[in-house]
Amino acid sequence: MDTEPTSCTTILVGKNATYDGSTMMARTEDAPAGRFNPKKHIVVKPENQPKHYKSVLSKFEIDLPDNPMQYTCMPNAIPDEGVWGEAGINIKNVAVSETETISSNARVLGADPLVDEGISEEDILTITLPYINSAREGVLRLGSILKQYGTYEMNGIGFQDENEVWWLETIGGHHWIAKRVPDDGYVVGPNQQGIKEFDFVDAFGEKKNHLCSEDMIEFIVNNKLDLTFKAPEDLKKVTNFDVRAALGSHSDFDRLYNTPRAWFMHKYLCPKKYKWEGCNRDFSPEDDNLPWSLTPDHKITVEDVKYLMSSYYQGTKFNPYGKHGDLSEAGKYRSIGVNRTNFVTLTHIRGYMPDELKSLEWIAVGSCAFNAFIPQYSRVDDSPKYIKEVDKDVTTESYYWCNRMIAALADPHYSEAMVWIDRYQNLMAAKGHEFVNKFDKKFKEGNAPKNFLQDANEEIAQYWKKETTNVLGKVLHTASLKMKNAYSRSDA
Repeated sequence: MDTEPTSCTTILVGKNATYDGSTMMARTEDAPAGRFNPKKHIVVKPENQPKHYKSVLSKFEIDLPDNPMQYTCMPNAIPDEGVWGEAGINIKNVAVSETETISSNARVLGADPLVDEGISEEDILTITLPYINSAREGVLRLGSILKQYGTYEMNGIGFQDENEVWWLETIGGHHWIAKRVPDDGYVVGPNQQGIKEFDFVDAFGEKKNHLCSEDMIEFIVNNKLDLTFKAPEDLKKVTNFDVRAALGSHSDFDRLYNTPRAWFMHKYLCPKKYKWEGCNRDFSPEDDNLPWSLTPDHKITVEDVKYLMSSYYQGTKFNPYGKHGDLSEAGKYRSIGVNRTNFVTLTHIRGYMPDELKSLEWIAVGSCAFNAFIPQYSRVDDSPKYIKEVDKDVTTESYYWCNRMIAALADPHYSEAMVWIDRYQNLMAAKGHEFVNKFDKKFKEGNAPKNFLQDANEEIAQYWKKETTNVLGKVLHTASLKMKNAYSRSDA
């Protein structure tokens, strides 16, 4: 298939590494260079889920089970290229985030070629999320579909429930590996095959933290993919096989476009454990051996995730907005908070809450350097118009388009406009928690009306609309003052 994949950045966090004991999963969906894809948030009811699914971009089609669950997602507002559901949560409080476009090497793709009629990012959420009761079930369902139908692109997919977070990476056209995020750790993923060490003893034994294609070992051995000098006689006895070396890519493109993003996220979350800069650093932005998972120096918050998904190498010489010192490397690496981000959703599953309150979606649209998360409860029957009604027409009535305008106006006047953006982001971060705390408390007091959470989402959306429109006006005023045709004298 000759298609342009999206290019995204992912973070996954285990329940003992978050500030509240929840599991967290977030991913930016970034459009290909030169494109911007409007996104909307919707709720898909069982009666609206297709029984026979057919892809728009490929010839893939599949009969789906008869028992879909209701779920949320973030599809393309203009469906000319299919659904692209991307991120959502079902009523069993299970989430899917898809996909992180990843890379492999010629040996893998020669041994198991990609399949033109296979599945892709367009399809994966729609054919998995309505049918799974746990993160582990999600891995196994997608694995069985990959085996039967194949895929035409390499992808990483996240599955999450209140206890576990799993990361699946496709290998060639039909193979896959998956690893559970450590409960006390986090995982970062730029656009490359990321899992480093893989335990085949577990994958073919207890299957506690590792899963894979049933013929993965034969695939590696028969195609001579193991690059170690002393290849083990039996991979089923190996607990730390370097799958990144065997199955991943190690290109110059990776070192400019991909690994620096992982480096920055690790640098932010583990500033004390390792040295990230200077002559005696442990890791550099272009290292091929960056860890897949680490235990953070402090527990991770919603605000940490938003900062990372918005980041552009702040505090380093690679900051594209740098104005002082040696600027020769400013903008050298691809930022996480890039101009063409369509959206980011943080799925926040709180196992300590009643079922109805467990799942929150923190949603930001447009370039994340200039936007803010809006929290939404997922156990609802409809989405607020402000985040649901989006199309090709630019309007301030849409959260997506309002944020696109803010970013486009603020970026060329970064130094002057960021005072308004910073105040807006700080206000909305605090208000997000304030609204969630208020509605959590009211719901747990009992006797909540039927549409309580849906009404809560609408109240939140209306507040976000007011404040987002307000900051748009301030940024517009700032940008207007900096126009090239400005003149200091007023009319007499």
